[in-house]
Amino acid sequence: MKRSAWPVQVAFLVALVMLCVDPVSAGSRNHRGPTVSYQVKQGTCEVVAIHRCCNKNKIEERSQTVKCSCFPGQVAGTTRTRPSCVEASIVVQKWWCQMHPCMDGEECKVLPDLTGWSCSTGNKVKTTKVTR
Repeated sequence: MKRSAWPVQVAFLVALVMLCVDPVSAGSRNHRGPTVSYQVKQGTCEVVAIHRCCNKNKIEERSQTVKCSCFPGQVAGTTRTRPSCVEASIVVQKWWCQMHPCMDGEECKVLPDLTGWSCSTGNKVKTTKVTR
């Protein structure tokens, strides 16, 4: 059975705090390009850095950093595997599957320790752990 892990680095900060952080351009293999300054449209999120690697067990690990400009009462989250603004109560209470983080046809399950969720279909499992 092939398993892949998708740890997603998502900073759950209020929009005003997130706008104060300097963004970096998207890259891969832990390479970061030059700093880019731009505004994120209100109510949306954009990926500003992507990192990928494989460990010795042939499990692909991915992480990303996002910049969001969410409306009041919303924080950075994930919807249909994409960064998005979600209701803050979902994150505070760790009801991850209420964000609808998985693709259509995938089953969402909150991890037992509440640190993230998994999306599964058939024998494929994608696990997402939230880091701050």
